[in-house]
Amino acid sequence: MKKAFLLFIAITLVGCNSKNVRVNKENQQVKIFPKLEKGRYNVGFLIMDGTFNTELTAPFDIFQHTVFRKNIKAMNVFTVANTDKPITTFEGMRILSDYNYLKDSLPKIDVLVVPSAKHHLDSDLDDTAMIDFVKQVDKEAKYVTSHCDGAFVLAKAGLLKDKVSTTFPSDIDKMRTMFPDLDIRKNLLFVHDGKYITSAGGAKSFEAALYLCEFLYGKDIAKSLAGGLVIDWNVDEVPHLIVE
Repeated sequence: MKKAFLLFIAITLVGCNSKNVRVNKENQQVKIFPKLEKGRYNVGFLIMDGTFNTELTAPFDIFQHTVFRKNIKAMNVFTVANTDKPITTFEGMRILSDYNYLKDSLPKIDVLVVPSAKHHLDSDLDDTAMIDFVKQVDKEAKYVTSHCDGAFVLAKAGLLKDKVSTTFPSDIDKMRTMFPDLDIRKNLLFVHDGKYITSAGGAKSFEAALYLCEFLYGKDIAKSLAGGLVIDWNVDEVPHLIVE
């Protein structure tokens, strides 16, 4: 009996220490959702097993830091996945997603970010629930962005039809083969066409995120965000394409 009681206490403490879970009076675990401030852009990051750290953390860092800038419409940033269990990134980081798009009631997403993941060129593209989620969010989102092979997800969802895009440099030819009707460009770090921004990914994900901030807030804010993360930023020095 004593051992069972100690085990219960240990489980309760683990639940209480998780940012995503609390224990109610009936000793049931209840999921806690992030507090989203009103008057901000809601920015959802679509994550899954095999997500690459940089394509997630680079734009996440840039967008989250907007809350420290005055007189702008800052960003609420949060993650979205298809599970309540921890997802494991390609590099081994374990992350508890803020929302489960298969069962939770999600806030309206103004900016959808699709970081690259290990299987975005193969099995992830057969995940109809995930592709349908991207299609649904796209209907109301102001901007949809991808980093590295996240562009394959946008293409599979049909979002890049009649749009110019780019992806990870060594995967451009494969994307052209898989989606022969799309206009996919080389030698660019990001492309902005309509409400879609696709980027080469990797450490250059910072540039695509900073560009969106400059587009929304102006050069001074973008430079301030870059300076806060010790990044040299001048959009004119970044190979990119803006489709008018």
